[in-house]
Amino acid sequence: RYSLFYNHLKNIEESEGGLDKFTKSYKTFGVNQLEDGGIYCKEWAPGAEAVFLAGDFNGWDPFSHPYKKLEYGKWELFIPPQNGHSPVPHGSKLKVVIRAQNGALLYRISPWARYVVRDEDKVNYDWVHWNPPQSYIHKNPSPKRLKSLRIYESHVGIASPEGKVASYKNFTYNVLPRIKDLGYNCVQLMAIMEHAYYASFGYQVTSFFAASSRYGTPDDLKEMIDVAHSMGITVLLDVVHSHASKNSEDGLNQFDGTDSCFFHSGYRGNHQLWDSRLFDYANWEVLRFLLSNLRMWIEDYRFDGFRFDGVTSMLYHHHGIGTGFSGDYNEYFGLHVDEDALCYLMLANHMINSLHPECITIAEDVSGMPALCRPVAEGGGGFDYRLAMAIPDKWIQIIKELKDEDWNMGNIVHTLTNRRYEEKYIAYAESHDQALVGDKTLAFRLMDAEMYTNMSVLMPLTPIIDRGIQLHKMIRLITHALGGESYLNFMG
Repeated sequence: RYSLFYNHLKNIEESEGGLDKFTKSYKTFGVNQLEDGGIYCKEWAPGAEAVFLAGDFNGWDPFSHPYKKLEYGKWELFIPPQNGHSPVPHGSKLKVVIRAQNGALLYRISPWARYVVRDEDKVNYDWVHWNPPQSYIHKNPSPKRLKSLRIYESHVGIASPEGKVASYKNFTYNVLPRIKDLGYNCVQLMAIMEHAYYASFGYQVTSFFAASSRYGTPDDLKEMIDVAHSMGITVLLDVVHSHASKNSEDGLNQFDGTDSCFFHSGYRGNHQLWDSRLFDYANWEVLRFLLSNLRMWIEDYRFDGFRFDGVTSMLYHHHGIGTGFSGDYNEYFGLHVDEDALCYLMLANHMINSLHPECITIAEDVSGMPALCRPVAEGGGGFDYRLAMAIPDKWIQIIKELKDEDWNMGNIVHTLTNRRYEEKYIAYAESHDQALVGDKTLAFRLMDAEMYTNMSVLMPLTPIIDRGIQLHKMIRLITHALGGESYLNFMG
């Protein structure tokens, strides 16, 4: 594994002039403005017969601005400035027009698009050129790297008592002060990378480089992170590199008219449970895309690190579907391990560690892959922490199956302290899935219907509410005390 990582790194150094240059590709791919006001466009579309740029700027003429074909499936276009100004105005709509091998014209959003919006009367998202005359300037330095995290996991859209999708501004002014007052030192944000289907809670990403426009503009998000930094709060992004939405009109799927491009073709490129597309991590341009994506979120938005979603799905060809992990080493080494994906994760952590050593990375891995949270130099995965995913499952099992007097403290303590030697864990008593995906939170499991009628100080305390609140506190206390080196709580 280490030699595969080392060979990839060596190839990047030799072919691309180093990891630093390779992962800065977000500054050249997509549509970028040059200093003289001109526009430089670059795409990777290996299956395309021809590529054009259309939009408000050229009256949606699909053929007036053709890209020039380069080697390795890349295409580029330079549009000179007009009287010293950009030929593509800020806020105007664009599309990449692909002529597929069968002659069909496909209107696509660039995979590198920074801002996509959906009009109320439309189903699909539109790509809007984001290039304001004055972008948001960060005023506060990032906090120093924390020795221990107390994470408030949150979703901007549901962070309001009102029946609407809340905004970045609301989070900045109403939620961040509460998080600070409650004693958290870190915020982990879900559903920031743009996703067309809101109910996926951000896990079906359509535009990887775009901050979700349903909460506001990119500058609103930058301000939110800046204000969090002013309070000494570290901000982590929930990053989804394990799969991508199947949407083709406003997603990555079939970007160049073929079944492959960013993904494996055929059966291997589809996740049967999530109904989504799976990246081809062995592909050079996929590595460029995903590594540059991480770099953009750190450097443009000033995120302080990432929680990588769906790591178990990435690590194995079986994606963890129908597989139980007992801890036997045969489960972690063999042909069922997707070494390309593991190598990508090692490259990602190596890049973040080398270029931004203050950043934190967390793995959401249910399998317990050994050394995932040891340094890459030791042959590990390079993550700083992993989520202690067995703990919330244990609490649900106990509450569902046992009477209070039958709780086995030895078994509880074993589950809370059972972790890989010398790897750091983030403990949590319940997962966001319990609050979001049709399941019940611990409070509802303990108190259920009485929460609606007997939670007021004006009502007499019932045995169910009394027991529920006390157990709720004790579950959190023992999880916080024994479960890991850091602690996480989902909002609300």
